[in-house]
Amino acid sequence: MWLGTLPKLKVLSLRSNTLHGPIQPPRIETIFPELQILDLSYNAFSGNLPSNLFQHLKAVRTNDPSTEAPRYRGSTYYEDSITVTTKGFVREIVRILYLYTVIDFSSNKFEGQIPSIMGDLIAVHTLNLSHNGLKGHIPPSLGDLSSVESLDLSGNQLTGEIPEQLASLTSLSFLNLSHNHLQGCIPQGSQFHTFESNSYEGNDGLRGFPVSKNCGDAGVLDKNDTVSGQDDEESDSEFQSYFGKLLFWAMEVDYVLDYP
Repeated sequence: MWLGTLPKLKVLSLRSNTLHGPIQPPRIETIFPELQILDLSYNAFSGNLPSNLFQHLKAVRTNDPSTEAPRYRGSTYYEDSITVTTKGFVREIVRILYLYTVIDFSSNKFEGQIPSIMGDLIAVHTLNLSHNGLKGHIPPSLGDLSSVESLDLSGNQLTGEIPEQLASLTSLSFLNLSHNHLQGCIPQGSQFHTFESNSYEGNDGLRGFPVSKNCGDAGVLDKNDTVSGQDDEESDSEFQSYFGKLLFWAMEVDYVLDYP
């Protein structure tokens, strides 16, 4: 936590190491006041997600467009490069836009539930908690992440329904909830209409677009399908009966015409 005492630290990337163990709660009142990118992915961190840490990330908890951009060599970019995972791809960013915010705890051994306080990170653009051992429901508070563009919760043990509040995330362009134990109806909204079925694969209990035609009761759907199938069979039977009668009539006419 001594890293948190660095007052101007904006980017902290510890990805792809062999760091392990739980993240201890901070013992000081103010840490990481300016941190905008926190990447702990591809390590062996364990325990619960550090709720107390999220309370201190002031730069990710506030979304103030009036904030003046810092100037580095006459531009609004840091001249450092960083590798991040966003929207399902690993990318190297050569110049980091000063407003870009990332929280990436993916590919670790975190357990427990996703803390609802993560909904307070309203300035985050990329949130990646994939490939851990997280359980419980997706907190509805994630619907408050008004700036999030990439949300990846795949490869966990999440249960319950997808919160309807996520449908209000108008900036969301990438969503991955695959390989969990989610069920129920997939929320419908402007952004959710753009996601393909691979965003939900590995959740056999999910229904609705795009994994199924509709989100009605499965029993009713099966009944309707059965009725539809019966109607088709009856139509085929009526057609065959009519065609048989027509053929018989034609044979009779031919016989009469040929009779001496």
